[in-house]
Amino acid sequence: MVDMGVNISDIIVKEKASISDFSGRWIAVDAYNILYQFISIIRQPDGTPLMDSQGRVTSHLSGLLSRTTSLLGAGINLVFVYDGEPHELKSGTLRGRRARKEKAKAEWEAALEEGDLETARTKAQQTSVLTHDMVEDSKKLLGFFGIPWVAAPSDGEAQASYMAGKGDVWGCASQDFDSLLFGADNLIRNLTISGRRKMPKRRAYITVEPEVVSLTETLSSLNITREQLIDVAILVGTDFNEGIKGIGPKKGLKLIQKLGNLEAVFEEKDITVEDYQEVRDIFLSPRVTDGYVVKKIKMNVEGAVKLLVDEHDFSEERVKSSLGKIKEERESEAQVSLDRWA
Repeated sequence: MVDMGVNISDIIVKEKASISDFSGRWIAVDAYNILYQFISIIRQPDGTPLMDSQGRVTSHLSGLLSRTTSLLGAGINLVFVYDGEPHELKSGTLRGRRARKEKAKAEWEAALEEGDLETARTKAQQTSVLTHDMVEDSKKLLGFFGIPWVAAPSDGEAQASYMAGKGDVWGCASQDFDSLLFGADNLIRNLTISGRRKMPKRRAYITVEPEVVSLTETLSSLNITREQLIDVAILVGTDFNEGIKGIGPKKGLKLIQKLGNLEAVFEEKDITVEDYQEVRDIFLSPRVTDGYVVKKIKMNVEGAVKLLVDEHDFSEERVKSSLGKIKEERESEAQVSLDRWA
């Protein structure tokens, strides 16, 4: 899986959930995060992504078709939020990711030559690249599904968290914890990858379940403020700064609980983080927009069939079956609405 975001998993409060818990709620989905999940996980046994007859990757479209329509069929309302222009402080992180992908690609090819399919698949998952065409196809498909999407001016999680803060959505779906730093009270993890998963290089399976992370409960449990949680994250390392070597989330938390803020930690430990105030500001005052609408839009079955079947070689039966889940759910909602007025 592609690594993203800050690693504060060890100190946050998580609660197991089920898909039905989100029925009737609006969820803002971190689009790039979810699409990377799909192109990382949905692959052939040797690690090759799914492709159409012209060699174009379709793993992301397959994920949207199967998982997204399933969530809509369960009565969950989704709005996808796409990243805009990355902050200049994120350039180091992006360079590092590109280098790791190139290294993983070489290791994937070597494993294939050796016939080690298990290692090949693991390495292949680390090479995932989301192109402009793939992103544009995903936006088209969401529109055909009747799912709204939002173009964030900068960080997608910042925009999703802003929408949650305004009450336009109940929570944010992402594998990262950055949404908490941006102020979202409800973070939903594993929403689109729940189910049975094989453990790498082991003949064992685990059940991946959705979980909800509450910012309010986390801050209360840790007895810190959101601003202090951001300081902990800066010590550990975020997409916008390198952390302090030897400081993980638990040690960072203890330092902030004891000393109160980064400045006090820097003074006592004789350390510093470059541009730390700017990183704070990214989380506390991010670039966001009010130019969005959170509402269901009309489905376009013909458009979805044309894109998936005619252009990317999907099975027409599969596409129409998946779209049927959305149609059934919406017809059921319409009937309930009519019954209320009867």
